[in-house]
Order: sequence, then C-alpha cells, then structure tokens
Amino acid sequence: MASRNISVSETSRPKLPRHAKLKFDETRQVWVILAPERVLAPDEIAVEVLQLCDGVRSVADMVDMLAEKYAAPREAIAIDVVAMLQDLADKGFLTEARESTA
Repeated sequence: MASRNISVSETSRPKLPRHAKLKFDETRQVWVILAPERVLAPDEIAVEVLQLCDGVRSVADMVDMLAEKYAAPREAIAIDVVAMLQDLADKGFLTEARESTA
C-alpha cells in the first residue's frame, strides 16, 4: 500500500479520506472514526476539530474559529491542532483536499 501521508500546515485543507467515516456510536455513546479494519475513538476536542475537516476550510480557518470559540491563545491552539491532525494523517485517517474542488 502506497503511503499518501500529508504534511499538515495552516494552509492545509484536511478531510477524511473516502474510506474513513466519522460517526457517533449509539451503543457506546462515543464518536468513532471507522476505517477498513480499524476504529479510532477520538476525544471530544478531536471530534470537534474533525467535524471542521471538510476539505474546504484551511487549518488556519479552523484554528481561528476554535480560538474565538474558546477565547484561547491562537498560537497554542494552532500548535495543538496541527500536531493532532498530523498524527491522524500519519495514521491514514486524514488526507488533503485536491486543488480542483468540484
């Protein structure tokens, strides 16, 4: 399997790859990312960030939204969000939107 890892930066427009879905598991009452032969249960903050990963918003846009929502220092949020998204990308749970959006 070829590696398609992305390098996440504030200009990235991350999204879940076609094979992965963010869903609420009613039985366990938790959000999960479902991928072939893998399940990941992200924490509450990660779920909030993942729900913003639509392939349209840039990481910078997400960071701005979260900094405003939580009245937190943008710099601190940027570091945490980029690190979290990079970790998910390295594990194959995120990809980047292509330039031509149809």
